[in-house]
Formats: sequence, C-alpha cells, structure tokens
Amino acid sequence: MDFGARAAIGGFEERIIATVDGLTLYARDYAPLLPETGLPVICLHGLTRNSRDFEVIAPRIAALGRRVIAADMRGRGKSANDPDPAHYVPAVYAQDVLQLLDALHIPKAVFVGTSMGGLITLVIAANAPERIAASVLNDVGPKLSIEGLSRIAGYVGRVQALESWDEAAGVIRAVNGSAFPERLDDDAFWQAFARRTFRERADGKIEFDYDPHIALAFADFDEDAPPPDLTPLFDALAQKPMLSVRGALSDLFSAEVVDFMRERKPDLDAVAIDYVGHAPMLDEPEAWDALLDFLAKVD
Repeated sequence: MDFGARAAIGGFEERIIATVDGLTLYARDYAPLLPETGLPVICLHGLTRNSRDFEVIAPRIAALGRRVIAADMRGRGKSANDPDPAHYVPAVYAQDVLQLLDALHIPKAVFVGTSMGGLITLVIAANAPERIAASVLNDVGPKLSIEGLSRIAGYVGRVQALESWDEAAGVIRAVNGSAFPERLDDDAFWQAFARRTFRERADGKIEFDYDPHIALAFADFDEDAPPPDLTPLFDALAQKPMLSVRGALSDLFSAEVVDFMRERKPDLDAVAIDYVGHAPMLDEPEAWDALLDFLAKVD
C-alpha cells in the first residue's frame, strides 16, 4: 500500500509505503528531467547509512532523464525501526525493496548498491531477476575481506549521544578518515558526512541515524571463520550489465575479487577510485565518469 507522496523537498518527493509486515518505509523520489532516457535507478545504501548518501548523485542522475529512488532501509533514517532485530538481514531488506518498487509502479530498474546495498541487490537477483535491468556494485562483491568485516563489527551499534555537529564530524572523521585520507583536513567534507550519517534528537543531542539493534547482524561474527561465498548470487546478477566500483584503499573488497568477478563475467565494467577506501561516495570524478558511461549503455 502506497501512502503517497509528501511535498517536494530539495528536488525530490518523500514517499512512505508499508512493508509486508506493516512497517513504514521511506524513500526519496527524484523526478527525471524530461524527456526520460531510460529506466529508473534505485539507490541502496550501506549498513549504517541512509538515503542521504545519494543526495549528490541522485539529482545528477535525474538530470540525465532517469527517475531516481533512494530508500532508507528499515531501521535507518526515516524508515521505521523493526521490533524484531532478527529481521535486519539482506533477505528482508530485499523484500522491502521489491515492495517499494511495486508501490511506486516500477517493474524494473537499474540498481546502485553500496556495500550492504549491493548485497541486497545480489539477493534480489537470485529471487526476482526480472526486476533488475543492470547493476552497479559499489565496493562490494561475492567475496568480502575479513579485515573489513572486523572493522565494521568493531563500531556498528556503538551509539552514544554527542553534544554538537562539530563533535559528530570529529567522530565520523575518526571512523572513516582512513577511507578518505586526502580529505582529512577538509572540514566541510566531514560536516556534510556527519549530516548524512547522524540525526538531531528532540533534546538537541546528536546520534547515529540508525537503530543500534542492526548490530545484531554481527552478533555471531567470528574473525576465524571465512565470510560467506556469494558467488551463486553473483552469477545470477552477472546475467545483466554490471559496473563494479572499488575504492582502491578498500579493506572490504579487494582487487583480487574484482579479477574473480571478471573471470566469471568477462564483460564486467570496473573502475577503481584512487585514494579512497570503503566506500566511494560515487561523486568522485572517476566514479561519476564510470557511472555516466555505464548508464549511457543500459536502458
């Protein structure tokens, strides 16, 4: 059931739909600059992030003539928290995305998935491949590095109230500075990063904009156990055009995995973003150029 759109804000309309289990799911809906040039693009964020991660590239893609949907997964941003944290898994997120597409009358789309968003795309490819026209996997693939997973497990869910946006910018710089070493002294970059990642509470305190219970996905994390191999899901997605974007400094998604992906999909488009780790924002010049070229080739 589509609860409709709120007023346009900053070039997008706010959509709120109901999930199959009755939660509310939020998305930003950017109208295409007419005439439309291709299928809609759906943008899916990473584990602790939300639709604001795409606030730069979403209007750019819309200006190319494509409708863009940027969703908040359950437990993030303006979407509802789930009373059962066991639902914070890619299979449920994938179901939510399909419900969102149905509510917005989008039978097929180009998927852009960052980290967890890429995993959601892989799950959809295995269960509803007809909904995916093409995909962009941003710093994620069928195999993930234990080092990156360990780093994420070390900070996810450690939510504490902060006193100011300056303090939030400092925290996000401490967590992500190694991924953006050339931006360490760029205060505006970290302030913008903080505004995308944190929220201001009614009491004026600043906190991460997600339900801390999403950390339960890492409750059984074992550094000595190999990460799951998602190659069968990748093979399903590989039947469609695909762009791989990798941060050259990424500790989660290695160059060797890109080579592995290319062996299984020789026509893979791939780009590595220098001096960036996990995960590129996709507005870096190299990433944006690759995305432009890729979208020009797909319906």
